Amino acid sequence: MGTHRGAGEPTAQNGRVRAAVIQARRIVVKIGSSSLTTAVGGLDDARVEALVDTLAARAAAGCEVVLVSSGAIAAGLAPLRLARRPRDLATQQAAASVGQGLLIGRYAAGFARHRLTVGQVLLTVDDVTRRAHYRNAYRTLRKLLDLRAVPIVNENDTVATEEIRFGDNDRLAALVAALVDADLLVLLSDVDALWTGDPTQPGSTRISEVHGEGDLAGVDVGGAGRAGVGTGGMVTKVEAARIATGFGIPVVLTAAPLAAGALAGEPLGTFFHPSSRRPAARLFWLAHATAPRGRLHLDPGAVQAVVGRRKSLLPAGITAVDGAFTAGDPVDLVDADGAPVARGLVNYDAVELPGLLGRSTGELAAALGPAYEREVVHRDDLVLL
Repeated sequence: MGTHRGAGEPTAQNGRVRAAVIQARRIVVKIGSSSLTTAVGGLDDARVEALVDTLAARAAAGCEVVLVSSGAIAAGLAPLRLARRPRDLATQQAAASVGQGLLIGRYAAGFARHRLTVGQVLLTVDDVTRRAHYRNAYRTLRKLLDLRAVPIVNENDTVATEEIRFGDNDRLAALVAALVDADLLVLLSDVDALWTGDPTQPGSTRISEVHGEGDLAGVDVGGAGRAGVGTGGMVTKVEAARIATGFGIPVVLTAAPLAAGALAGEPLGTFFHPSSRRPAARLFWLAHATAPRGRLHLDPGAVQAVVGRRKSLLPAGITAVDGAFTAGDPVDLVDADGAPVARGLVNYDAVELPGLLGRSTGELAAALGPAYEREVVHRDDLVLL
């Protein structure tokens, strides 16, 4: 998030907040399960239609709109006669496989009333961290927008394993916003704004603007929201705001029934101010969307080369290898104390590396062939932590 302003310094007024929203031409909107479903877990037609009408109005005004929608698992509960959200992954995936079709069908019918076409985009972490997959995800979203369709994005819950899950759609939405270079991220919840504590409790106050981490000091994000059908909460929304604002994207957090007013620039909800810089999108995804599958221990010279001079990592600078990864997986690069200094996509399987450590690429090429002259992690696939 942007630089924190002290209590005595001037802050942006609501007019500036409205301008940032009104001027946004590419918008990513995320809505959670609890804002789309009934108390027993089925899709609420009135809520879906209200969201569709709001987003269609923005599209009619010339905006590109991407919707990141939860609700697939929740929508599958009733047809499968499940009383509550399942805890085990297999049943979650079964519910998602039933519910995703119902969810996209409702959206397709709703947007069709406004003569808009929707396109379903289901993502896993691998789709946005491996180079070829990442480019394909970007091209798909970009082409849908070029064709004036509304991409409907969700995690591919039917195939995602615990190891390759985003974890929650708030985080996914922030990463999609970075992927499409959005002008605005809107997080819709069942709570009207960020509060200092549970909004139902006395003493909690609404936070209208966040300029930086200092504005979040003392904020308790653990108690708000309707439980039972979703996976997120206020803590995931604040983290999503951190991710998006770190990419230079402003964020509005508010309740789903207030979406129309918020997108019209009214001073509703909480506005998170962005930082001024935008890092490379794919490396930003690498830092925020991945979990390391292993660790490469670097000697001091390699740490200096990678961190200080932004060089590729070569076998000569690695002292040890942890984990069971394959080529293309994300790994952490750690210093002599075991502290991560960078994350990157590795070019070798874990079983290949022990015999290469401490040897120059020239020596390896001469002994094993030209294929072994490549870097362990190329600098284009590295992000500093």
